[in-house]
Amino acid sequence: MQETVKTPLEMLDHWVDVQGDKIYLRQPINGQYVDFTWQQVKQKAQQLAGGLRHLGLKPGDKVAILSKNCAEWFITDFALMMGGYVSVPIYPTANASTISYVIKHSEAKAVFVGKLDYWKDQEPGVGGDILRLAMPYDTMPAQYQWDALLSVGEPLTDYPYPELDSLMTLIYTSGSTGNPKGVMHSYAGFCQTAEQVGKHLNGSSDDRVLSYLPLAHITERTYIQGSSFYIGGTVSFAESLDTFVDDVKRAKPTLFLSVPRLWTVFQQNVIAKIGATKLNVLLSIPILGGIVAKKIRTELGLNHARVLGCGSAPVSPLLLQWYRRIGMNITEAWGMSENCAYATLNYPFQANKIGTVGKAGLNCDVKIGEGDELLFKSPGNMLGYYKQPEATAETFTEDGYLRTGDCASIDADGYVNITGRVKDNFKSAKGKYIAPVPIERKLAQNTNIELMCVIGSGLPHPVALIQLSDAAASADRETIRASLKETMDLVNPTLESHEILDAMVVVSEKWEIENDVLTPTLKIKRHVLEQRFNELVDGQRKAVVKWQDEL
Repeated sequence: MQETVKTPLEMLDHWVDVQGDKIYLRQPINGQYVDFTWQQVKQKAQQLAGGLRHLGLKPGDKVAILSKNCAEWFITDFALMMGGYVSVPIYPTANASTISYVIKHSEAKAVFVGKLDYWKDQEPGVGGDILRLAMPYDTMPAQYQWDALLSVGEPLTDYPYPELDSLMTLIYTSGSTGNPKGVMHSYAGFCQTAEQVGKHLNGSSDDRVLSYLPLAHITERTYIQGSSFYIGGTVSFAESLDTFVDDVKRAKPTLFLSVPRLWTVFQQNVIAKIGATKLNVLLSIPILGGIVAKKIRTELGLNHARVLGCGSAPVSPLLLQWYRRIGMNITEAWGMSENCAYATLNYPFQANKIGTVGKAGLNCDVKIGEGDELLFKSPGNMLGYYKQPEATAETFTEDGYLRTGDCASIDADGYVNITGRVKDNFKSAKGKYIAPVPIERKLAQNTNIELMCVIGSGLPHPVALIQLSDAAASADRETIRASLKETMDLVNPTLESHEILDAMVVVSEKWEIENDVLTPTLKIKRHVLEQRFNELVDGQRKAVVKWQDEL
């Protein structure tokens, strides 16, 4: 245990002393940045902490944050640390029932509400008996508005630094298999992990990042917010989905993280503009290929990025190879809420290790346990699940390793290959176990596919459910059918006999967070799709490709 690690509040004081007038946070409002220096962030956090103390909140109280990423989210988090409160982030896309569950389970005494796209739908989940505090955006009604909170009490300037072993935050899992669990992280675990991220990625105060993936998710909290405490770089935010590309270009990120779905959408947009065949030809021409590749990187707003990352769900190696052709080496990484998301990563980038999630990070240890389950240990491992001692005990081995729930193998160089989730594996009608993730990765070579999910519990053979890309969805159906059939005919011979796909079914409804198919981190809820489709697709045979409306 690295007892010398500094808390975020100590680092805030450090950067105020070293570069207090340097811009730390950049919040776009109507297309223009509103900037906050390190000194201003500290001042506002002290004012806010004083306001919370004035309102009667006591050290140790839980305080929820329900908002999209913004400068005020960071300021609120600092204020909660100053007051000795425990932060409880909630996904800004969470539905009312999830919000209600998290607030009640965590026993939050207050909730900050901020940038939200659907606050009228979410408000019933907040309820009327909890203190609501509003960030300065169009959001649900609250007892106190931001400016009033900053002035209602005396600034809290005399506060102790948090004890390293004290509880810092409750990170609720995205709930892909049931109610979310509250993952308890101490200051020691979170801070050591965030510091190691900065070191591993060679971060410095010259780095720029864009914070847009949910801060309620541990990856954004550690890699983007957490590392910023230790490297002293600049953090910009996205204004909205409609302005996202402009937000990226304006931020000029040197470190940029995304998820497989968004990397796929970026790729599909490029192909839709240029055409797959034409792009292949252009990239094959010496000199011209380099010019075209640079133009694409510039159009994406990522021409300044020295580190590109991908995580949270399986990604096709072919997608990463495609980006490599345009000069973008994407580091695949793996982590989870229970280990502060910093676990394995392919950095420094090794092209010959595409398809793995990299090797163990600094002060991290991995090994394979019973049933090929990946076991993990690091200072960032959680304290446990809040109010769930039995689940906590089941999650750790006797020697303190985290049971990750992921099936994996480790090669001779220490690189980890995730082969699926233990709980995702299902048994066919023939009694054979099938791991869907490796099959999905093979199917992902078809760029007409945006999302897919292989199901088949209790069926004779598995079936692949397909969500088409926007371009493919509006193209000629028979052309797309032939393309999908070609892919299935290429993949099936590479599978074991019990894994062979009986069919591909193109779904009618897009998979979204709102229709309960995707988690807030865009993971697919396989059990939900199995419930909705198993009976419908049963009976499809002979590697057919059908649309849902043809069944």
